[in-house]
Amino acid sequence: MSTDTDFHHHEMGDPYASARETTEGRVYTVTGGDWDTILDDVTHDERIVINLGPQHPSTHGVLRIVLELEGETVTQARAVIGYLHTGIEKNCEYRNWTQGVTFVTRADYLAPLHNEAAYCMAVEKLLGIEVPRRAQVIRVLLMELNRVSSHLVALATGGMELGALTAMTSGFREREEVLHLLEFLTGLRMNHAFIRPGGLAQDLPEGYGQKIRDFLKVMDHRLPDYDKLLTGQTIWKKRLRGVGYLPLDGCLQLGVTGPVLRSAGLPWDLRKVEPYCGYEEYEFDVPTSTDADCYARYLLRVAEIHQSLRIVRQCLDKLEPGPVMVADKKIAWPAQLTIGPDGMGNSLEHVRRIMGQSMEALIHHFKLVTEGFDVPPGQVYVPVESPRGELGYHLVSDGGTRPLRVHAREPSFVNLQAMPAMCEGGLVADVIASVASLDPVMGGVDR
Repeated sequence: MSTDTDFHHHEMGDPYASARETTEGRVYTVTGGDWDTILDDVTHDERIVINLGPQHPSTHGVLRIVLELEGETVTQARAVIGYLHTGIEKNCEYRNWTQGVTFVTRADYLAPLHNEAAYCMAVEKLLGIEVPRRAQVIRVLLMELNRVSSHLVALATGGMELGALTAMTSGFREREEVLHLLEFLTGLRMNHAFIRPGGLAQDLPEGYGQKIRDFLKVMDHRLPDYDKLLTGQTIWKKRLRGVGYLPLDGCLQLGVTGPVLRSAGLPWDLRKVEPYCGYEEYEFDVPTSTDADCYARYLLRVAEIHQSLRIVRQCLDKLEPGPVMVADKKIAWPAQLTIGPDGMGNSLEHVRRIMGQSMEALIHHFKLVTEGFDVPPGQVYVPVESPRGELGYHLVSDGGTRPLRVHAREPSFVNLQAMPAMCEGGLVADVIASVASLDPVMGGVDR
């Protein structure tokens, strides 16, 4: 019996995505594609197909890799993704512009502040507004702290996957220092939603300067330990040198960015080539290498941690008193919050102050929080340099209080496509090192 679905299935001519009409419009059901037939051509007795993942300590997340092996040599490698899909981009269409921040911060969960910054800068570009200088400097400060924590996770998980367990315990110990500091500054360890369209949720707490200086002291003391532990270590070197080779032309053809591209010799860093948030005022270097292998990527990430701490020091000198949110009351999300004695909700004094203002102010406050602000129609693309490469947000507005479309150009997603080029022809053990050196975050890949 022919159904409506079959009709659309043939009409669309797409063997992988059948469609049906619903009250919300046309809905597509995407099937497994060619995975059902991929194994048919494996007729050789001496070849074997194995699944690495989707949840395996060495897959750097919920990633599945289908490997065709001839002995220990990889003859074909394919990445299977989608196990961590959360519909973040689509969800943003059903929330106002400010609420979108709480979604995008959960995409690449190791670089939440970069996602927030890129998304908010795109909203601000649509609005045609400039955020206050203090907010710009604090954004840079937070993004660089976030870069440090992200690279520490790359070193820690990469070490764990290769059996260097001391690298893992050290890396996570130092990351914990960063997360403690971020919790003090923003209120949360991850998924901060601290950067908002128009500025920041609130100013930094009292005593932030001393906290940051104490953190810098700890990092200055501990970072040289990584060179003692790993950089000159014979086993670490032999495990990574010449492995996962991806030269510059391969990177450019595949759209690879971030430390992987810089390990092939191109000093492409958006903070230098297309500065944003006032990065042109900061002094820092862009480390590069021409070795284009896993060891070079490891060295670059350690070097980038040093450069990020250098930028954090400069941020402390640049922080001058001032507002952290635009003055336009039609956009500025109410940020003057004081917490009650129970740690929940606003203090009574603050509630009295809001209620004591004019009725119009109270109505405006209510409408701004429930409905949000209108954003002029148009579309923009704003990229930032995340720990993994170019992270960009393409936003489309139809003039309403919600985005018409939100799309992230996610560096983990693009970089992961280089995995077969790096692994095929090598040993199965080197697949682990190669994937670890790409440092993909599956929350960002699958979104």
